[in-house]
Amino acid sequence: MRHILLSGANGRMGKVLQHMIAGHAEFVISAGLDRHTEATGDFPIYSAPEAVKEPVDLVIDFSHHSNVAGLLDFCVANQLPIVVATTGLSQATQEKMVAAAQKIPVFYSANMSVGINVLIKALKAITPPLEADFDIEIIEKHHNQKIDAPSGTALLLADSINESCQEPKEYLYGRSGNDLTNDRKQLGIHAVRGGTIPGEHTVIYAGADEIIELKHTALSRDIFANGALKAAEYLAQQPAGLYDMENLLDK
Repeated sequence: MRHILLSGANGRMGKVLQHMIAGHAEFVISAGLDRHTEATGDFPIYSAPEAVKEPVDLVIDFSHHSNVAGLLDFCVANQLPIVVATTGLSQATQEKMVAAAQKIPVFYSANMSVGINVLIKALKAITPPLEADFDIEIIEKHHNQKIDAPSGTALLLADSINESCQEPKEYLYGRSGNDLTNDRKQLGIHAVRGGTIPGEHTVIYAGADEIIELKHTALSRDIFANGALKAAEYLAQQPAGLYDMENLLDK
């Protein structure tokens, strides 16, 4: 049995993970981290990782981007693998994650959904023959409590498209104005926030007289928790290094 330190334990995803891990054969939550430290399960919740007294074998983080850098330091100091599922990471934090991966196993994905990551594979396959003649746009929709825009997943999709293009595209975040060029060298990314939408991403390839749409809809947060647990199972067997969903899907 592996002991999990769950960062963001009292958040939406933390509660979903609590429920899933309760029925998991390999994992048990030994402690949690959250700014709200009231315990909702049979494990203590701390406001800082340094206060944790319980045994920890692996960390899963679904918290706030401002927590990740300190959590990486903690994991390096204690030689703990970490699954980072938090989005909106700064460039500095991403660089720290790369540095941490020299010493510990680190798994990072802007979206833990297996379906989204299969979609990424599809985008990489269809973009090269389409990029010259099709405009490419991304529309993402999330609940009204999401504080970052565009979503980390939208940027992940955009980056996967750009990596497949012969000529890199310029990201355009929304459109406004009366004299737009709508250059094909641009890749438009548009964010919608409302209600309780868990997550919806649509990639549009619009050409002359034909349109291709690839769409992924998350019907619940369970898909992200399930992906995070698959990532944790995978990471527990790996040496130091930086891993992502592509590594997991290709294993």
